Amino acid sequence: MSRIRIPRLPRAAGAPDIPLPEPPAALRRGPLREGAFGSALHDPRTAVVVGRLLGPAFAVCFLTGVLSHLMQHQPGWLALPSRPVWGYRVTQGLHVATGIAAVPLLLVKLWVVYPRLFAWPPARSVRHALERLSVAVLVAAAVFELAGGLLNIVQWYPWPFPFVPVHYWIGWVVTGALVLHIAVQLPTIVGHWRRARGTAVPQAVDGPSRRGLMAALGASVGVVTLATVGQSFSPLGKVSLLAPRRPGVGPQGLPVNKTAAGAGVLAPIRDPAWRLTVVGPRGFSVSREELLAMPQHTVTLPIACVEGWSASASWTGVRIRDLLERAGAPEHATLRVFSLERFSPYAVMEMRREYARDPLSLLALSLNGEPLAEDHGYPARVIAPNRPGVLQTKWVSRMEVVL
Repeated sequence: MSRIRIPRLPRAAGAPDIPLPEPPAALRRGPLREGAFGSALHDPRTAVVVGRLLGPAFAVCFLTGVLSHLMQHQPGWLALPSRPVWGYRVTQGLHVATGIAAVPLLLVKLWVVYPRLFAWPPARSVRHALERLSVAVLVAAAVFELAGGLLNIVQWYPWPFPFVPVHYWIGWVVTGALVLHIAVQLPTIVGHWRRARGTAVPQAVDGPSRRGLMAALGASVGVVTLATVGQSFSPLGKVSLLAPRRPGVGPQGLPVNKTAAGAGVLAPIRDPAWRLTVVGPRGFSVSREELLAMPQHTVTLPIACVEGWSASASWTGVRIRDLLERAGAPEHATLRVFSLERFSPYAVMEMRREYARDPLSLLALSLNGEPLAEDHGYPARVIAPNRPGVLQTKWVSRMEVVL
């Protein structure tokens, strides 16, 4: 008797391809039934077209997010420059803007591919099941990342975990899962990328054309961007109706993230006995009046926060490098700055010499020609070029020279 040879699908060497049993046909109901999704836009071509936009948005968001994290938590091996003064303002503005723009892109991408959730059979093999699991990780992580980022820019934290480290590491999960997904789908992507422009585009059975879908998507991305980007790009401030922060709106013409009352520092900053203590080889202690009697310098610098808003202002105070020289600090020394705000992950901040010795870095005493408001860091605060707002320490009480 001759043997019947059953052809097998080709697979990569070493890849697990163990066939799974077919599920019973009785389960093919609702969205699992054949032909449940009639729109021609639920196809690989549309998925690739949307992916060409979503991929770069995620890439820019990820790279600027990594840079922001490194600037907030500078590792010992990394030397960061203090110039250009607007560097962090631009990169963090891009991070938030591309994150917001990615929301409609991700929603449309998910709409295009969601019928695959109901693919039949649900898993053809172990390899196919693992591939679907990796896509599930990508989708869950991407939705979590964008939703968490949106809640962060409005400063609402309904979760029990610290936002910054979780957001950072989930960003790596999204990026790794996205790279894996692109690698798996590369043959499909290349095939549609090389397709001639003149190829007829299939129209939807019960929905819009691909051109209509992309026009609506482009309009939605433009609207959400224009409605929010004004918080970091001042010329668009008047049309950014959904921006959580508006440059120029706040005490002394500058927004405030945390008030003095919210930080619990009203009593110590109002104490007439407040003094700045500088610890170093020739340490000293000075009152605010003595600081005002020292040579004053005025600089125009932006303050840019991780939530994406930024604004430029005129700051007046004592150069930090003058305080270091008075304290006898060597040229290579790092400066550790302490805030009167006790319960904050940024209550203690370090400035490497690149920032501490920059002539634009000040212990600011005045803002826009007026003494610092309490909510802006009275009696003294740090302002330095190309720094995240969380490191522009307010309500400074102590500085230590770290040799």
